[in-house]
Amino acid sequence: MGGSAMRKWEYRIVDSEDVESEGLLKGRSREALEAYLNKLGAEGWELINVDALELEGRREFVGVAKRELTY
Repeated sequence: MGGSAMRKWEYRIVDSEDVESEGLLKGRSREALEAYLNKLGAEGWELINVDALELEGRREFVGVAKRELTY
């Protein structure tokens, strides 16, 4: 087996609801969504699945992110 340990992961549900809205009808800006995702990336999270919806100019998504557990 070469002594290599099995990698372990932690998972997180990500949701556009976590991003500050510009108001009920305007939804979230592309810039705010990108800033949120870039913050997750800086924390080591990798988005592995996402369902996105754009309806009447509003951008919404929900997804799953993972990052390797470090001890």
